[in-house]
Amino acid sequence: MSDRAGRPTESLQEGVAAPRASSRTLVTTAAIAVILITAIEGTIVATVMPQIVGQLGRFDLFSWVFTAYLLTQAVTIPLYGRLADIYGRKRMLLIAIGLFLLGSLMCGFAGGMVSLIAFRVLQGTGAGGLVPLAQTVVGDMYTPVERARVQGYLSSVWAVGSIVGPLLGAFLVAHTIWPMVFWVNIPIGAIAALLLILWLHEKLQQRQHRIDYGGALLMVAGSGLLMFALVEASHLGAVRATGLLAMAIIILALFVFYERRAAEPMIPLALLRNRVIAAGTLGACALGAIMMGATAFVSLYVQGVMGRGALLAGLVLMTPSVTWPIGSISGGWMMLKTSYRATTLVGTLPLLLGCALMIALSPASGALIATCGVGFIGIGMGLTNNTYTVAIQGSVDWSQRGVATSTMSFMRQVGQSVGAAVFGGTVNAELADAGAGADMVDRIMDPAQRAAISATALKPATQAVAAGLHSVYLITALLALSVLATALLLPKGLSPHRHEA
Repeated sequence: MSDRAGRPTESLQEGVAAPRASSRTLVTTAAIAVILITAIEGTIVATVMPQIVGQLGRFDLFSWVFTAYLLTQAVTIPLYGRLADIYGRKRMLLIAIGLFLLGSLMCGFAGGMVSLIAFRVLQGTGAGGLVPLAQTVVGDMYTPVERARVQGYLSSVWAVGSIVGPLLGAFLVAHTIWPMVFWVNIPIGAIAALLLILWLHEKLQQRQHRIDYGGALLMVAGSGLLMFALVEASHLGAVRATGLLAMAIIILALFVFYERRAAEPMIPLALLRNRVIAAGTLGACALGAIMMGATAFVSLYVQGVMGRGALLAGLVLMTPSVTWPIGSISGGWMMLKTSYRATTLVGTLPLLLGCALMIALSPASGALIATCGVGFIGIGMGLTNNTYTVAIQGSVDWSQRGVATSTMSFMRQVGQSVGAAVFGGTVNAELADAGAGADMVDRIMDPAQRAAISATALKPATQAVAAGLHSVYLITALLALSVLATALLLPKGLSPHRHEA
């Protein structure tokens, strides 16, 4: 930002005033509330989309309700991180909450699918700053030793929100009107904003800054094209998807070239020379993809391959949300007793065990094996993801903590998108080889239609889905090995105690 004469305006920096215990608790409560509404938003809308489509129409735009939100959320994450390092966490987090709540309010008033998608873009623009900035605020207030415990609690909140979302959505749509799934965010977000306004006090210093507008534009354009091509790959076709991916890579290469010469880059590339940050961002990308393989496709196996009901598939799907907090809290304790490296290495063991169980699945397997598989993966996710967050935040000072935290969050989003595209393509390729179309998958997922399919037609279809998902879980196992490799990049002996010293 600049003044009327074109000079860069002064910005605020340099930390958070040492808070009293009561103030710190209230600000942490605000951070928990912010993360909770983000986690709920990720699942609650899917629960009521059939009712929304029934009233607004335009089923052909169904997927864009999710794509518009996820794209804008992803591309704004790094922007929020950098701007929070320049102008302060409080200001940028309040802006993010305001945009998210305004988007939530307007979504409830949408008169058609097009307007709903437009308001989801606004909502996603705010959502990009919520989780990384909430984590950064907490990271500022606590010492590295305290941070190991508190960030574990925040990670657990995300898992709890993932469980609450579908249940809350089902309750609201049964007893109220569908706009309530968006409006339920407003009182929670408003309380969080009020707590931040009253009790978050940053100890800031005036400094001159030049906003890297060119870098921001290239980053948004490149990452936006990349995410769009990955999310919509199955609908775009191979030629168009490849063309968009190539264009995204060219723009991102220009971004890197531009950032190396910028006075104050949007993302300081020198950060990636830090072994802890390099390991954390690469690990987060792999973990994001593993999470997609463990959650998005397990219900397809339980229902489509095993022939079990939707209720049982839902219970299996909920298991990682229950075991993730166990891993997060255990990891907070473990990194205090050992090191970041040791904790992350231990976390890869349940990841690998869970992937091995998923690889061992067969059409005749019981759902218990799938439950144990995704449950172990949830424990491993909690142990590794939380440890990387604490390690990264302890490896930089206040002026770079925002961008470091948001870069990790962004890479996790990229991993989820890449994972969804690769895994979906793998299953579709297996179906194509077996001569079974997507319509057959739709039929075997519906109990009534499945019962009408002859045994001779059903067997090759379920075998094709099982083969495709077997390949998916082989890929997740390789990704778990890559997490092991990133854990080995972490310096030996580094822990919250050494960071604090």
